[in-house]
Amino acid sequence: MRSLRLDSLEIFDDVVRCGGFRAAALDRGVSSSAISQSISVLEEALGIRLLNRTTRSVAPTEAGKRLLERLGPALHDIRIAIDDLNQLRERPSGSVRINAPGPAADHVLCPLAFEFMKIYPDVDVEIVSDAAIIDIVEQGFDAGVRFGNQLAQDMIAMPLGPTLRYAIVASPDYLRERGRPDSPSDLLQHDCIRRRFPGGTMETWTFEKAGDEVEITPQGRLTLSSAHHELQAAIAGAGIAHLFEEYVHADLEQGRVIELLSDWKKKLPSWYLYYPSRRHTSAAMRAFLKYIRHR
Repeated sequence: MRSLRLDSLEIFDDVVRCGGFRAAALDRGVSSSAISQSISVLEEALGIRLLNRTTRSVAPTEAGKRLLERLGPALHDIRIAIDDLNQLRERPSGSVRINAPGPAADHVLCPLAFEFMKIYPDVDVEIVSDAAIIDIVEQGFDAGVRFGNQLAQDMIAMPLGPTLRYAIVASPDYLRERGRPDSPSDLLQHDCIRRRFPGGTMETWTFEKAGDEVEITPQGRLTLSSAHHELQAAIAGAGIAHLFEEYVHADLEQGRVIELLSDWKKKLPSWYLYYPSRRHTSAAMRAFLKYIRHR
């Protein structure tokens, strides 16, 4: 067997974890051709194909799977060893990767991360906005953000801010044309701006008043997957939107939208930052957790 570079093994692990050459290249900040060349050199050195490549996907061969089984723990040990040296530094360095839904990233996580980066200039932060429920360990994230009732039992979690509430809003023009709903059930006679989650399911709207809870499946001509786009649509008069209060404060104050059914607001769990309980936590991540607790 020809000699090989150890970094090519890490690149191979990244390609499988990221699901392809292009994603791995973006993750590492290099070109796709550089990643492809590294894998080719590795396969040539080992004398065996590690990846099955098609125009649409990349998947490990049987040999690749066997190598990954041994390679994963070894690379993890190497990263821990390097991070142990990082503890001797006066300032933590490294990176923190966090997966979070768009609203949590917009209103909670990004403001915290921006201030954190000023205090810890040697730490890189990557925030991936994604509403899908994923395995953060498998996808290579240090932590994730979700509602408190969506967390796996083997995760450590800490709240990020107070409880949340939705606001129902529509533009003045829409209300002049269609009238105001007086109850959640009246919304079924209106054009509601619907949301489809990454998994394909449609969002339901839940309301609560004096202990009574009502859930409706909104109907409407427009379906979106972004809160920003839903707010734009509501301002344009395309229908009634169901958005976190944080998204609509400024537009309510300026009269671009009007809040409806404010006495039917239901409190939701706060956002939680969560991370694995059985995994070595890097110095950069420990610094971030300390900062969150302090804030």
